[in-house]
Amino acid sequence: MEHVYASIDIGSDSIKLVVCDLYQNHLNLLAATSVPSRGIKKGLIVEPEYVKKSIALAFKDVEDMLGIKIKKVIANVPNHMAEYKIIRGECDIPGDLITSHDMINSYKAGIRSNLLPNEEFVTVVPIDFKINGKTIMKDPKGFPGKRLMGRAMMVTTPKKNVYSVASLLESLGIEIVDISVGSVGDISCFKNESLDKSISAIINIGSDITMVSLYNKSIPVSTKIIGAGGKDIDRDLAYMYKISVDEARKIKENFALAHVRNADKLDVYETLNNDNVKIKINQLSASEVVMSRINEILTLAKNELNDLTNKPIQYIIVTGGMSNMLDFEYCIHEILPEASKGAVKLIGVRNNKYSTAIGNIIYFLNTLKLKGMNYSMLSEDDMEELSSPRENTNDDTMLGKVFGYFFGE
Repeated sequence: MEHVYASIDIGSDSIKLVVCDLYQNHLNLLAATSVPSRGIKKGLIVEPEYVKKSIALAFKDVEDMLGIKIKKVIANVPNHMAEYKIIRGECDIPGDLITSHDMINSYKAGIRSNLLPNEEFVTVVPIDFKINGKTIMKDPKGFPGKRLMGRAMMVTTPKKNVYSVASLLESLGIEIVDISVGSVGDISCFKNESLDKSISAIINIGSDITMVSLYNKSIPVSTKIIGAGGKDIDRDLAYMYKISVDEARKIKENFALAHVRNADKLDVYETLNNDNVKIKINQLSASEVVMSRINEILTLAKNELNDLTNKPIQYIIVTGGMSNMLDFEYCIHEILPEASKGAVKLIGVRNNKYSTAIGNIIYFLNTLKLKGMNYSMLSEDDMEELSSPRENTNDDTMLGKVFGYFFGE
């Protein structure tokens, strides 16, 4: 165990908290939890006190698993009204070789000049660098040069998106070391050489919303939010069979299939309707209801992608909690034949609802590499305690402050 990192994704249906360690350049899961959330609608915090209790429960779950307190975290903030701007800048190289500090300085001025008063800087994704006005490369660190020009994609959101999350975590004594958005986390989770060379998209189907993000060579360029998700299926089933929404959710998660292809008409689910009358629901009819809504969401996502670009999209990945449903891939193939279901490959948490949280850790590690930094969210004492966990730890947490928002300032 060398370095430990924690990431939180605050969603309408659940709070996902993941803790990983990086050992010999390999990411390993230490703990993960998903607890029900309250006070969040359409991905935005509307009742902070309820959300605070859900976040506290998520941290308690993980801390019970590890035997130590988690004091620092990477926080995901809402993607609503996110802006993506290509920025450019130049700087002189004071030394003989280009350093990571020079790379950041090359577009630092571009960030300040393009940030509007109502916006909050979230992150910047490097695109490429030009040395002495000639040689273009993605990572010029260690090369000789006198002047460096950098291009990057700056991601901003409305200030309230950041402050609503930051204030809750800091009130719990959790220090935010970095912030990110879902579009950045998702592409970092699934990034590969093919995506790095193509125009691609990721569709993240959550409980309240579906996020459609477009990428050019793994650089996020645009995001659209669709106001539909898994909870719409719950309501459809509740209306169809006159049952409670909670019972409908159980049917969706434990009985129905995403597609009718393998649904069994003879497989029956017995329950009580709202009139307290026993009813029988067969798997085929329940799956028809589910499939109808999934196909509608995927069709809406497809239309959004057509609006985002008129260029062919080589790769489309569908992720999010809804994509975990059995036979979901058949719906994808019918509506988006060129798309595929994402697969979170981190051992111990092979569940697509964690794609954003895990991806944000991966992106944070890539940012550290660019900056030439070596950083862990746990102190040496914490690491020693993690190696030999104790029960009932009562360590005090510390009030938070944002860790530089990329620059460490």
